[in-house]
Amino acid sequence: MAKKKIAKKAPAKKTVKAAKKTVKAAAPRKKAVAAKTVKKPAAKKSTAKPAPAPKAKSRASKQTDEGWILAQQVVEGILEKKGQNIKVLDLRNIENAVCDYFIICEGNSNTQVEAIADSVEDTVKKNLSQRPYRSEGWENALWILIDYVNVVVHVFEKETRYFYNLESLWADAKEIPVKQ
Repeated sequence: MAKKKIAKKAPAKKTVKAAKKTVKAAAPRKKAVAAKTVKKPAAKKSTAKPAPAPKAKSRASKQTDEGWILAQQVVEGILEKKGQNIKVLDLRNIENAVCDYFIICEGNSNTQVEAIADSVEDTVKKNLSQRPYRSEGWENALWILIDYVNVVVHVFEKETRYFYNLESLWADAKEIPVKQ
């Protein structure tokens, strides 16, 4: 049986070769193009220097502008619910700082602390369409932390704030005054 298969395949090979020759003959031939170099007119050398490109804001300054706008909206949310003793700490010039701005405030009760934190999230979401990266402390509402990456907000109950005294940890930071 093997002999029959080989015998059948032999004529097929001849037809394939013939078909290839026909295809080659039918295919359009590419014209050989001589490599000609086209000479372009020489550009005139000018002694004038090109105008400097307009300076664009660097990425860092753009981020800090966004951070400052976010910080202002956070303070607005705190003031809406009568948060007290608001401190905005500018951490941009501190090496290895965790964010650009720390905002610390306090409320008189757990209920007010929750209301302040809710107001901050709502104000920022409404005005800037941003949600916090993370928020914690809602269970007992003694200290609610809202993290917007560039801006970190700490809403304390009065006694808890004085116990942890975060302002002393960032004593090198520049404090930005807030009208209350």
